[in-house]
Amino acid sequence: MSLRNKFDEQLQELNNKLIEMGELIEHSISTAVEALLTQNVELAATVKADERLSDKKEKQIETLCFELLLRQQPVARDLRIISAALKMITDMERIADQAEDIAEITKHLAGVKFKKQPEDIAEMATATKKMLKESIASFVNRDLESARSVLDHDDVVDELFRGIRNDLIALIHENPENGEQALDLLMIAKYFERIGDHASNIAEWVIFMITGKHKNSQ
Repeated sequence: MSLRNKFDEQLQELNNKLIEMGELIEHSISTAVEALLTQNVELAATVKADERLSDKKEKQIETLCFELLLRQQPVARDLRIISAALKMITDMERIADQAEDIAEITKHLAGVKFKKQPEDIAEMATATKKMLKESIASFVNRDLESARSVLDHDDVVDELFRGIRNDLIALIHENPENGEQALDLLMIAKYFERIGDHASNIAEWVIFMITGKHKNSQ
């Protein structure tokens, strides 16, 4: 097998591992939200195990990237692919951490009736999962337009956050005793806003990989 064929084979392996890590993190987000909606402490506790698995995936991808750098002598465009993947997994692991943080807050909300049902937070979760999935797919498919659409979708997440924040502030004004629960829900919404930001970062690195330009260097 030629060096180029070996390199392409390992790039495909990189794609597969990124997809696997992304699916694992999507599952973490889904589990955390389901635990919130059902106020299920046992379900929330399982998110930690997913986070550990995603951490292992991150290390596997990092090792593969360094192997590609050291052994395959990649040319300029290949270097951008590897650099983008290394940056992406940092943001992906932070998303996994934030899913775990959401699950931890969910434990505190269990056993107490919601003053405001968190369906809008579930809507945020769906939006951020879509952003994560599409950002990774745009890397695998080298799809510039798909990466840019992820950035546009971040506006949807931000708008949802603003609506949730305003509703929760109104809830506190209505009755200060609602404050503790409202602040917990606001923190969860803030974590989802950050997850959207991390998915946008991933898309930015895909744009860099394809075009050679990154917003922070312009």
